[in-house]
Amino acid sequence: MTSSHRTQVSTVAGERELLEGWLDFHRETLALKCAGLGDAQLRQASVPPSGLSLLGLVRHMAEVERIWFRRILDGEDAPPLYFSEEDPDGEFHLAADDTFEAAAGAWRAEIARARELAAPRSPDDLSKGERHGKRFSLRWIYVHMIEEYARHNGHADLLRERIDGATGA
Repeated sequence: MTSSHRTQVSTVAGERELLEGWLDFHRETLALKCAGLGDAQLRQASVPPSGLSLLGLVRHMAEVERIWFRRILDGEDAPPLYFSEEDPDGEFHLAADDTFEAAAGAWRAEIARARELAAPRSPDDLSKGERHGKRFSLRWIYVHMIEEYARHNGHADLLRERIDGATGA
């Protein structure tokens, strides 16, 4: 794996460009961690009792993008893709017919929608939706998303190394 396919974040950019650049960098990092693997490898769990897999992480990040940009930022009624009240961690519970192609398509669609929803807003703009009775600035959402991806990319590093020994990126 090489880092040449990722956004190079400016060291002198303004706030918005930095926030969007780091978010894209981390989105691209997760994609790189999954690159070149087959569905069986992407479904491999880390270590018992954890069921964490790269496929599960991609599904999780599709949900996270959907929640923070559609539901919170825009106030959209966007039902969950993979989880439910009965299975709150459903994105990590894979069925036999779940594929990376489907999950990656959903994830890319959520990223595209997130960009559309964020583009006309200022980082100071507050969300239309709430979570736990609170509204959030777009700036807060960007920082949270960077943190969320960074944490899960650490998991993805370990998963990828376990699968085929690849490190880096």
